[in-house]
Amino acid sequence: MSLPDEVGQPGQTGQPGQTGHAEPRADILAVEEPLEIRVGDTPLTVTMRTPGDDLDLAAGFLFTEGLVAAPGAIREIRMCDSNVAAVSLSPNDDTLRVPGRNFLMNSACGVCGKDSIEAIRVRSAFDVAADDTRVPAATLAALPGRLRAAQRVFASTGGLHAAGLFTAAGELLVLREDVGRHNAVDKVAGWALRSGRLPLAGCVLLVSGRASFELAQKALMIGVPVLAAVSAPSSLAASLAEDGGMTLVGFLRGTTMNVYTGSHRVTV
Repeated sequence: MSLPDEVGQPGQTGQPGQTGHAEPRADILAVEEPLEIRVGDTPLTVTMRTPGDDLDLAAGFLFTEGLVAAPGAIREIRMCDSNVAAVSLSPNDDTLRVPGRNFLMNSACGVCGKDSIEAIRVRSAFDVAADDTRVPAATLAALPGRLRAAQRVFASTGGLHAAGLFTAAGELLVLREDVGRHNAVDKVAGWALRSGRLPLAGCVLLVSGRASFELAQKALMIGVPVLAAVSAPSSLAASLAEDGGMTLVGFLRGTTMNVYTGSHRVTV
């Protein structure tokens, strides 16, 4: 429904152009549906997500949450129906490493259900601190525009988060969209895992919203040396990035940005 700032009534006197009217029109909404992830015959979690790239989402979730020990632990993922992903683990790694957690999640919940700080500080198998990647500030400044230009679903709905993986030279490797910012990152992580690209040394992960603790954790788990966000990071995200040797950039808008940790990787 589209209404002007001032709506006149029939017969009401006023300035020309101030008499408005309501007009019904169709709109396109982002799709949100549940996805159940099963390991073997056991349900593990249900997350609210935007359908698409569901195999990547399931693989990325298991790996970035530290529930499988290595990229090769996942033997197969298949869709039983449109909203159920069944995961088979390799014979050598058929046990999930499950911390204390209630795994019922919505599209915005992040680390909801985890019992303690110790449970959510999942340790990465990759040495991000040793990554000597350097990224020009001008390259970083150009990434949000490239991310937005590639967001096909956002362009029609305005309702999705995005995560984009770039090279240090600014080349877009993959982009994923979802109603949940953590799902978008998990879809990128799952793409990298299933493509045999882990760790993601020399890469920049850009997220369309804020940089939360969970997103920083997921970036470290897949070996990303630079995490950038168009909005603010949280204090816990900055603390985790500092501990892990990762560069954290926030408020990446126009020609300005704030570099919170790992400033040695951003060159001017």
